[in-house]
Amino acid sequence: MALALGLAWGVPLTAQTAMRAGSALVGRVAPELVRTDLGGRRVDLKALRGKVVLLNFWATWCGPCKVELPKFAAWQREYGAQGLRVIAASMNDTQAPVRRYADGLRPGFPVVMGDAKMGRAYGGVLGLPVTFLIRRDGRIAARVDGGADLPAMEREVKKLLAEHGNGR
Repeated sequence: MALALGLAWGVPLTAQTAMRAGSALVGRVAPELVRTDLGGRRVDLKALRGKVVLLNFWATWCGPCKVELPKFAAWQREYGAQGLRVIAASMNDTQAPVRRYADGLRPGFPVVMGDAKMGRAYGGVLGLPVTFLIRRDGRIAARVDGGADLPAMEREVKKLLAEHGNGR
């Protein structure tokens, strides 16, 4: 099922497409997210209003996650000046493997520890990866379950970045 849901990226991403992928949150303001990242810095989703946020739920044991995260790091470098902010929420049970992976990746974005409560707030994170694209106004534009069609996701990120200027 996750594979089929991930295929939603093969067509233009709209609220309707994402709704078919099972997310009642699309079009709504993203749930509150306040965490401390691995470096001890506060990450507050609400403070990122005015930016396009890519929120990715992942784990170190997830193969597709390890394909996506380096790409997200590249996008953060490439599109950060235009207003993209990536947040990676690890669903690992312990921080040690997450820290080792993040230290090797050097992602350039915050890595926070997620949990079941956070997953429930985002409509249920039952498989990984799960990625949310959040508009500058804080509303969820799309949810993707499973490994994404990365070129299609990048096109959607660019579209969201263009919606309201460059975010500066």
